[in-house]
Amino acid sequence: MPVEFLGIGGTNDGSETSPRSGPSFDKQYTLRLARAHQEYGWDRVLFAYGSGSPDPAQAAAYVATSVPDLGILLAHRPNVSYPTYALKTFATLDQISDGRLTVHFITGGNDHEQGREGDFLTKDDRYSRTREYIQIVKKGWTSREPFDHDGEHYSFKDFVSDVFPVQEPRPLVSFGGSSPVAYEAGGAEADIYCLWGEPLADTAQQISSIKEEARRAGRTDIPKIQVAFRPIIAPTEELAWEKAHRILGDLQRVGANRRRLSGAPQNTGSQRLLEVAARGERHDRALWTPTAAATGGAGNSNALVGTPETVAEALLDYYDLGVEILSARGYDILDDAIDFGRHVIPLVREGVAARDRAKTPSPVGS
Repeated sequence: MPVEFLGIGGTNDGSETSPRSGPSFDKQYTLRLARAHQEYGWDRVLFAYGSGSPDPAQAAAYVATSVPDLGILLAHRPNVSYPTYALKTFATLDQISDGRLTVHFITGGNDHEQGREGDFLTKDDRYSRTREYIQIVKKGWTSREPFDHDGEHYSFKDFVSDVFPVQEPRPLVSFGGSSPVAYEAGGAEADIYCLWGEPLADTAQQISSIKEEARRAGRTDIPKIQVAFRPIIAPTEELAWEKAHRILGDLQRVGANRRRLSGAPQNTGSQRLLEVAARGERHDRALWTPTAAATGGAGNSNALVGTPETVAEALLDYYDLGVEILSARGYDILDDAIDFGRHVIPLVREGVAARDRAKTPSPVGS
């Protein structure tokens, strides 16, 4: 089973531990970071979405024209554009990138953030809308004949696109969420299902729920599973833990006001991260939860701490659960992407190759 690595396509050098040094869209930094991911063995990078952030589709197009071979994961919120418009944007970007696009659909887990752009649906209604949106996008990517749609959230007549993706039959669809309604929607529609890093047993439970919903939807396949972490690596275990505690201090210092303004998390994924943190600081081989607790369970926030060998073995534990895509992002975004690519990715790929060799039957008579 192949393994892929997803990094972050950031547009500036800011992170949860330090403010950015330049504009929100720093063109030189954006290219430098993407090229570092390409050079050090990453497969694709995520262009994330925020209500006030630079347009990720345009940032992704900018990178695609300058950094060959690097895959693009474009985050998109269905509330910000009509699906017939969005599917043309995606198809055009797939053309620009010569077939390197995957689209990640964000349902939205925070009412305040959604409301910033006029989205006031309930959480369950948002998932219903996302599912319908994905269905329209898939059909628009593949249908050469005009079609009508009359659904719960969208209605139109006689639409057909004149721009189609390079990829056949279409780009992959990525999706995330940790609630039953998310499993139902993503299990039915996603090619890739994204989870935040939790202990192995909890991750296995989530994978089981996703598979069950895929079967319930009548699928003969199941989504690929992606899991995201914040790796903290150093040459020795002692240095790695010293680094981890320095980062935690920065998170606590910078993140206090942010948590006070945002309040308790509304989304199930963040609630799960906080529940895991309440059960203990360390889990399994290298999972460390105080980073999630310090940010109020904000997004991808559980860390893997240790030497490159320790972190690689921890990632292989998730691979052994069936995780095919490993997402990682450090707190010093550029330098950590280089260090992870240089020291961890080769070890994981070697571990995967060894597992593949062990599964391959020996030739008769050898």
